[in-house]
Amino acid sequence: MTPRRQPSPAMRAVLDRLAQEDRGLADPTTLEPQAGRALAALTNIRWNEDLPPVAESRTLMHAGLPARLVVPEGDTGRDAILHVHGGGWAFCSAATHEGAARRIANATGARVLTVEYRLAPEHPYPHGLEDVLAAWATRDTDLRWSMAGDSAGANLALAAMLRLIEEGGPLPAQALLFYGVYGADFATPSYELYADGPGLTRAKMQRYWNWYAARELRDRPAVSPLAASDAALAALPPLYLNAAGLDPLCSDTERLAARLRALGRNDPFDLFEGVVHGFMQMGPALPEARDAFQRAGAVFRKRAD
Repeated sequence: MTPRRQPSPAMRAVLDRLAQEDRGLADPTTLEPQAGRALAALTNIRWNEDLPPVAESRTLMHAGLPARLVVPEGDTGRDAILHVHGGGWAFCSAATHEGAARRIANATGARVLTVEYRLAPEHPYPHGLEDVLAAWATRDTDLRWSMAGDSAGANLALAAMLRLIEEGGPLPAQALLFYGVYGADFATPSYELYADGPGLTRAKMQRYWNWYAARELRDRPAVSPLAASDAALAALPPLYLNAAGLDPLCSDTERLAARLRALGRNDPFDLFEGVVHGFMQMGPALPEARDAFQRAGAVFRKRAD
């Protein structure tokens, strides 16, 4: 069996800090959804200190949904990204992901729109996906739009693209997908290695899944994108994928990347060793997070030229 890898020195320092700051706090997934959501918001907001400067950041309504628009100082005036935040389909928001949105905007040169889609368990599948599709349908078509998402947001972004392929709708120019959840197989190599963390655990992911989608729905590509046909995956726009080495979800991205390669596609895939799930949220404290945004931005800019 593959041995467990150890956190990088910077990741270890962050984990030690979190252990100290969060001592005595409950696991949000074990609380009632509203209480868990509030706690997750409070523990995520610490990563929005020392936000990178941008030309503009404001709240607006988009497709009837609250949303946050970030315009980088180097705005090209041509590209925009529909950003779908993570949080297990149940937690987080445009506010918790403000730092991520700013770093994506600055790295890509594109304006970034983060939408507040409906959250599980009050609004299980397909409500969040429907909101992402509605946000896509009402985009400003004078701009060239792409998509981005992390974790459950990457799931929703990829599921939305698969739905657009099925329906014959216009696709994003490209997509940036960060440590996504693409299936509900809890016995993958990374789930076995990191079932108990650090960070995300198998039990937490099982609770998220139970909130989001009943078992009988999980073989649908719009729920578990790894269930998509080869033809559907081949029709996707250019993707950029990354994964965290110490993440129960790492095998999801590795399996997706392997299927795409087998189809003859050339979608870049970066595996960041020594970091946990959600590491890109930790940009102020983690060099690997800053590197991840820069790598994704470099791919985006090269394609956008």
